Amino acid sequence: MKGSGRIEMAQRLQALPPYLFAELDRRKTALRAKGVDLIDLGVGDPDLPTPQRIVERMRSAILDPSSHRYPSYEGLREFRVAVSLWYERRFGVMLDPEDEVLALIGSKEGIAHIPLAFINPGAYSLVPSPGYPVYHAGTIFAGGQSFFLPLKEEQGFLPDLRQVPVEVADAAALLFINYPNNPTAAVADKDFFLEVVEFARRHCLIVCHDAAYSEISFDGYTSPSFLEVDGAREVGIEFHSLSKTYNMTGWRLGFVVGNREILAGLGKAKTNIDSGVFQAIQWAGIEALEGDQSDVEEMRAVYQRRRDVMVRGLRAVGLEVNPPKATFYLWVTVPPSYGSVSFASRVLDEAGVVLTPGSGFGEAGEGYVRLALTVPEARLEEAAQRLQSISL
Repeated sequence: MKGSGRIEMAQRLQALPPYLFAELDRRKTALRAKGVDLIDLGVGDPDLPTPQRIVERMRSAILDPSSHRYPSYEGLREFRVAVSLWYERRFGVMLDPEDEVLALIGSKEGIAHIPLAFINPGAYSLVPSPGYPVYHAGTIFAGGQSFFLPLKEEQGFLPDLRQVPVEVADAAALLFINYPNNPTAAVADKDFFLEVVEFARRHCLIVCHDAAYSEISFDGYTSPSFLEVDGAREVGIEFHSLSKTYNMTGWRLGFVVGNREILAGLGKAKTNIDSGVFQAIQWAGIEALEGDQSDVEEMRAVYQRRRDVMVRGLRAVGLEVNPPKATFYLWVTVPPSYGSVSFASRVLDEAGVVLTPGSGFGEAGEGYVRLALTVPEARLEEAAQRLQSISL
């Protein structure tokens, strides 16, 4: 607010892309006000409850007065040990809980802050498109610029790193990757991760792997960790969240692991921004990671049944969709005469079903919509029936 008397947002906010979903959100609100029964497949927020064993651990921890004080910045040592033991059991990756594990207020927080530690003004982040919007937003907040890597169906929705201009790669500080992928539900193998390691070594950049959906997988598929491949720990880190694995989206607990120097940089930024994760939540997180994992198996089975129901329903109305091996998303090609927004708008208006336009995740998402399998099977069946009732 200078001179004009008018309040202006900072340039970093003005540099963010427009909120594509604002109009859809307005229309959702208007339809609900009219009494329309909407089936919302737009939000990636699990409808399944947090397992009771975790809730009970939280109940006891919150009554402990020691939980009411400032937590440690890097996370309880007990939580970091639990993370390291989980990584060893799950991936065969050994981590030092002292300096190769850092607690986060949800993985989104860490992803948003990592550019503050390593992006200088004008430097590049290499960002997938379509992709989780926080990769780009965090880069903008740090004064950097994003170079978008298109994820194309014919390439299995993997970025073609050979297409990055050498001058851009050399000027880049960060490379964001995300597998299993949001929004495309694509998966990556260790050969791809090895290619990423070699690319990072060649151009001296940091790899940030977002593995939030690693535990939601189907048909016997098991997601690898980026840190499983040779050289990964020399060039990168991996973000995880308890949100999707244990239905804890509202609890805000995650962690990042890997290269100790990179974690030290992120930790330095965080200590100047936040005061750590509420200690009682970390005790609940320890129970999540160390306790009986049968609830995770049950969660996978639920999403696999929902996936199969919705894939059948979409194919019945002539929509093109491949059953994913992981995540609770379906990435659906829109009919030829539509764009992502126009198709989502028509389905909302005429069927009362909420879809997310693919273009909201980046330019390369045009031509697709994302569906979240975060409603019960009966509602998914009803959504498919409603789609059949309109001429697509």
